[in-house]
Amino acid sequence: MPTEKSAGVVIFRREKDTIKYLLLHYPRGFRRTDSYWDFPKGHIEKGETEGRAMRREAFEETGIKDLILVPKFCEVIKYFFKFEGKNILKFVTFYLTETKTNDVKISGEHIGYQWLPYGEALEQLKFQNAKKILKKANDFLSKEGL
Repeated sequence: MPTEKSAGVVIFRREKDTIKYLLLHYPRGFRRTDSYWDFPKGHIEKGETEGRAMRREAFEETGIKDLILVPKFCEVIKYFFKFEGKNILKFVTFYLTETKTNDVKISGEHIGYQWLPYGEALEQLKFQNAKKILKKANDFLSKEGL
């Protein structure tokens, strides 16, 4: 069975006493019949590390450069999708980063973005894997006192 590997990132920023998470609005397309909200992510290119792919994808999709990596947070999700009649197993490694940037410059891959507090972000996410990543990231930040 073919496999794909991607890198993704949960980006947060502090606003007064609140942590807000960045969600991107993905349009409906050839793999999805409805639009949905999710985190920045994308394919790891040949010869690229997961960390470099995560930073490249974050910049390409959001314009954000000042990502500060939160150490010790790394989560992998997997799921199946169908492409050209074939089942493909996809692995996405997610990192957690902080930014001071408020303004986002979305790419042509997206139709919007939002900075949302945890509860609202959790409600906005469509996929259970994304909800689990956000919950783990939020729990990690709370536990570490960050």
